[in-house]
Amino acid sequence: MGTAMDAEPFLKIEHLTKNFGDFTALNDVSLEVFESEFVCFLGPSGCGKTTLLRAIAGLDIQTYGRVEQNGQDISDLPPAERDFGIVFQSYALFPNLSVRKNIAYGLENRKLSKSKINERVEELLGLVSLADQQTKYPAQLSGGQQQRVALARAMATSPGLLLLDEPLSALDAKVRVHLRSEIKDLQRRLGVTTIMVTHDQEEALTMADRIVVMDQGVIEQIGSPEEIYSKPATAFVADFIGTMNFVPGVVARSGVVKMGNSELNCDTLSFSDGSAITVAIRPEDINAQDLSHTDNVVEAEIHHLEFLGSYYRAELGGAAFSGHDIRADFSVNLVRRKAINVGSKIPVRFPSDFIQLYPGMEG
Repeated sequence: MGTAMDAEPFLKIEHLTKNFGDFTALNDVSLEVFESEFVCFLGPSGCGKTTLLRAIAGLDIQTYGRVEQNGQDISDLPPAERDFGIVFQSYALFPNLSVRKNIAYGLENRKLSKSKINERVEELLGLVSLADQQTKYPAQLSGGQQQRVALARAMATSPGLLLLDEPLSALDAKVRVHLRSEIKDLQRRLGVTTIMVTHDQEEALTMADRIVVMDQGVIEQIGSPEEIYSKPATAFVADFIGTMNFVPGVVARSGVVKMGNSELNCDTLSFSDGSAITVAIRPEDINAQDLSHTDNVVEAEIHHLEFLGSYYRAELGGAAFSGHDIRADFSVNLVRRKAINVGSKIPVRFPSDFIQLYPGMEG
């Protein structure tokens, strides 16, 4: 969904810090989320993503900083006075209530008329495709169905903000993939501003309009899935999202880096001549097919070849790579056509547009 970034943000987080004793879980985090956006907080365990979500919900009040929703300062409001629905990893359904009663729970608390409640519950049961399960209890449902009930319950009161805390991590892979597209589709249709916490990069890449990558209580990068994947701002982001090769090198001169015995043309603007750098490139961006461009072509030796169905992952070595093996992905057709085997020597190209440079690493 396109987002009007020039509009006022729906949610504004300013200089949020959260300390637990001597431990800083969030360190001066600032972020804006826009109306109808789907934003994923992504990062490893303990990076602060759940703490940030809980601060937005008022479940863990920040030590310093400010949270504003829809123009209102909600920094010190208790959860009950904030406008959000939340879905936890564990579903947190009421085991003694039917599907229908679970969904109606928040509406009954608001003292709505019976007919209004029934109308809204019918609508939600239809939205999450559970009309035929409404009299069952949570224990009689599959994990995926329970998660859909939790979603419907969170959406029942039409909250301005939907918070999802690792909602799919307890489900098996197939159900997870199916529910992923269901949740995204539901979010698009309802236009509800949504924040989801996940440690699963594929989940974030497929569902989010923007991804907030976090590590050790700070935001490393904010961007669209495409930006995060193709232009990672830091070595941490590059390593955390997808697969990335890292090779030590040095800036030989402006526009040229030296990696092992090879010189590669690439953008060196952020680094001075002689700087120790890390050269990074993704396996799928190493080209062994179209070598009509002769720049950045090096000879590689195939050290290992792994068949992965639609492609082969090769480990490349040789003098060009400073003794570091580099992973490259080659199509099945290419491997067959060029009769590539372990021990083969082949020219490969490092397209300059796909090379990322980060501050130096030890060789």
